[in-house]
Amino acid sequence: MLCAEAALDKKGTDLVVLDVREHTSIADYFVIVSGRSDTQVRSIAEHVEEVCKKAGYRPLAVEGLRHGQWVLIDFGDVLVHVFYGPVREFYDLERLWSEAPRRALPASLTTLAAAAASDDAADGAR
Repeated sequence: MLCAEAALDKKGTDLVVLDVREHTSIADYFVIVSGRSDTQVRSIAEHVEEVCKKAGYRPLAVEGLRHGQWVLIDFGDVLVHVFYGPVREFYDLERLWSEAPRRALPASLTTLAAAAASDDAADGAR
């Protein structure tokens, strides 16, 4: 949930946490979140990495940061996927992992996610 909170701190949208423990050995959880631009994708990814490092979790690998279309942060048991919106739609990880249950967010994160969605809707109306 630390990764999810950090992503939402930077106004990541459409955040989903998938419990993939029963479906793969590569990770226990996927955190999937979108950014509205390549700059925001990089900002979200960098913030997730920074927050986790401060908490004592160092990534095993970070891929895609330079381009900002799809950043993968590998914490071993948690894989964080930060997508630029259209790229996320194209790869549709939620459909590929549709049998994996979604993990409910705590109330504090649900509030952050709702605020990000509200900001996203307001930006779209402009």
